[in-house]
Amino acid sequence: MATTVPAGAHAAPKPKPAAGAAGAASVTATPGIIDVPPTDPRFPDLVRGTNQRWVANPEKVRMVTTPTQAETAVRDAVTAGKRLTVRSGGHCYEDFVFNSQVQIVVDLSAMNQVYYDPAMNAFAIEAGASNLQVYETLYKLYGVTLPAGSCHSVGAGGHISGGGYGLLSRQLGLTVDYLHAVEVVVVRSNGTVETVRASRDSTGELKDLWWAHTGGGGGNFGLITRYWMRTPGATGTDPTALLPKPPSEVFLNAISLPWPQMDQRDFETLVKNWGRWHAANSAPDSPYAGLFGLLKLNANAGTGSSIGLITQMDAVTHPNARTLLNNYLTEITAGVSITPQAMTSPMGEHAALPGFDKTRRLPWYIATDYLSGGNPTLYGKYKSSYARQALPSFQIAALWQHLSAPQPDGLEALVQIDSYGCKVNTVASDATAVPQRDSVLKLQYQAYWTDPAKEATGLAWIRNLYKAVYAETGGVPVPNFTNDGCYVNYPDKDLGDPAFNTSQETWGSLYYKANFARLKTAKRAWDPTNFFRHAQSIPLQ
Repeated sequence: MATTVPAGAHAAPKPKPAAGAAGAASVTATPGIIDVPPTDPRFPDLVRGTNQRWVANPEKVRMVTTPTQAETAVRDAVTAGKRLTVRSGGHCYEDFVFNSQVQIVVDLSAMNQVYYDPAMNAFAIEAGASNLQVYETLYKLYGVTLPAGSCHSVGAGGHISGGGYGLLSRQLGLTVDYLHAVEVVVVRSNGTVETVRASRDSTGELKDLWWAHTGGGGGNFGLITRYWMRTPGATGTDPTALLPKPPSEVFLNAISLPWPQMDQRDFETLVKNWGRWHAANSAPDSPYAGLFGLLKLNANAGTGSSIGLITQMDAVTHPNARTLLNNYLTEITAGVSITPQAMTSPMGEHAALPGFDKTRRLPWYIATDYLSGGNPTLYGKYKSSYARQALPSFQIAALWQHLSAPQPDGLEALVQIDSYGCKVNTVASDATAVPQRDSVLKLQYQAYWTDPAKEATGLAWIRNLYKAVYAETGGVPVPNFTNDGCYVNYPDKDLGDPAFNTSQETWGSLYYKANFARLKTAKRAWDPTNFFRHAQSIPLQ
């Protein structure tokens, strides 16, 4: 059945061009759908993501390379009554894609083209494209970029639909702030499967579908095949003027503070300095909009372990950038008795940066490539929160208590506190599905282990820490003067479990706040049979 587009949508998709070649026909033959059954040697690689906790055993994995093939895969599953999930980059922290109920996995990793689409006058990004593929194509061919994430292998399908942020977000906003249109395979109430496009300029239910993909999360409304990105209000047809340009060069600095020299006073001083600095320097017009820092509060593992601070600063936009950076580093470490050292303890998604305790100036793309990371061999559990202010003393004390204590054998853990605010906070809370638009910090709680037998230990550790930090609000970051809920791209099934969330807030309100109701409206319109679902998918009611 041919791809159909309802009234009000754009024309049906045309054959995709090769990456970067606007309007050019592909020079290679497009394969049909490739089915990978359990007997295929590729199968074990295709039924798990980067979090090794989640492994599925579907009847088959279907590799697709075009929107038409994606539509066919969905239609086949609907006709056969099969439970289907979709993988783009494989970075989902929970078992939303790979679980025991899934019967068909549609893998979009080969749908990874990034190109300027003259018909849409916007940049097309297929759902399987990775962050690094997006950065490389946009920048090297057109000199533009998006303020997306730093982990190189994250797929666009989930990253963009969940909001997307990264080291340029204080300067440029969120990734979804540039979403012009989205193409989605949907299932109607009568079982009809069709591909629709919804854009910022759409009206009615189509506008709701576009809006739902500006932070509503993946796996909720349909199978996303591609996005089109363009700066709102951009005019003309010059591709180099349709998205923002990154700074041509950035300063990078990476220091560590060894745990063996750390005491409670130093720890509390550091975290208080961090919060107060961001509360004072996160306005949209701040001269520090070009600065993004990552405070990596690694758990104390004894000799050789440390707390890390990675900083990227736009080196060209502000004439006093180097002085601003130096002042920032001085303020963050003021009153801390430990002498900063070169970073040697990586932890999390960013590689160690030996020698960067002396600030270095690098071309932006080289720095972006250098900072990208990710480890696909770990088991992990994650949690998140937003902070509108500096962390209060009782939260910092809880962090100290859990991070400074002797750590369980075989567990690596940290709390990473990222810079936020500035341009992010210039958008209204209901203009996109991302409601957190007045925070200055974003926190990610992370626990890792390599031995699956350590799972109970890892889960207990991170759950106890999170519960202690948010003890005053039922064990979760209920929006108030300081907290502002959670980030859907760091999903956490514990938010829906009364054993871990004793507040009156549901997981939906913690992710979406007042926007949850409109997301339900979009769900009822575009996925009325709840075909696309997972443990925390948008409900119909």
